Amino acid sequence: MPTDHIITLLIAERDKLNRAIEALQGSAKRRGRPPKAAALALAAEASAPKRKRRSAAQRKAQAERMKAYWAKRKKKS
Repeated sequence: MPTDHIITLLIAERDKLNRAIEALQGSAKRRGRPPKAAALALAAEASAPKRKRRSAAQRKAQAERMKAYWAKRKKKS
């Protein structure tokens, strides 16, 4: 058998084995951008920090402070 023919047969066998291994393991890590749905889920999770809710008393106190602030500004002009 000529050497070229043996090399061709070995390369074909190697390719078959590589395909079989990939089928059993799953392909190598996906390269490039992640799929859009996964990216949106990760972005929504990361960009929405948990906020502390203010109580009714805190909101009322803040409203009073803002009313006083704007009254003072209106009085100056």
